[in-house]
Amino acid sequence: MTVLRLMFSRKWILTTLLVIVGSAVCARLGIWQLDRLAQRRTFNAQYLAASALPVLAITSSPQDDLSQMAYRPVEVSGSYDFDHQVALRNQYHENQQGYFLLTPLILSDGTAILVERGWIPVGGNGTPAGWRQYDQPGTVTVSGILRLGETQAEIGGVPDPTLKPGQTHLDVWNIVNVARIAQQVPYKLLPVFVQPNPEPARTQPPYPYQPEIEIDEGPHFGYALQWFAFAGLLFFGYPLFYLGKQAQMEKK
Repeated sequence: MTVLRLMFSRKWILTTLLVIVGSAVCARLGIWQLDRLAQRRTFNAQYLAASALPVLAITSSPQDDLSQMAYRPVEVSGSYDFDHQVALRNQYHENQQGYFLLTPLILSDGTAILVERGWIPVGGNGTPAGWRQYDQPGTVTVSGILRLGETQAEIGGVPDPTLKPGQTHLDVWNIVNVARIAQQVPYKLLPVFVQPNPEPARTQPPYPYQPEIEIDEGPHFGYALQWFAFAGLLFFGYPLFYLGKQAQMEKK
């Protein structure tokens, strides 16, 4: 009881409260890492299940909910609408800065799906007029994977600007915001986009890109143990060692 009285004495109450808060923060960070681990496991399971599905052929607007099919193999057929294509800025290929071209592919029923055709270099390609050198006219068939768009930039990322008065079209984007891009095309745009399969032998842009997905649990469990250990050291170590020593000194 001597240690407890000392912990909550006028002299040590502020330090004690700081230790309690610090312990709670560390414990909460440990729980957060366990939540991240659960999210990672859920993503891994969903990715493996989706990528193992047969190729989904899309030639018109499907009845199925494509927003539940991220990373599923897909094959889409139609013709590109280059008048409404946009670009994603600050993309890199072999350490060179450039853009990703995002072009609507018109399906047989007049609906469209956005295709991330691949990387193009910066030089001379900052405007829609410059992008036209990469046109692929006629009917095309694209094999790739379905991806979901984003609605906000990642932490530290720059959000896409809102349209200015009188402005109806944003040409260059920071994220693939399919919902907002759909507002500036004159037809229905499906709620996903396609990342074509990479073409290692391709020698001319645009170069298709797909992210490398690592199916593991990451460091989250180890980090959780570390945060719980810090919480335990603070919560139990403070009274057992430091204040215990102080109590012994005051007895002398």
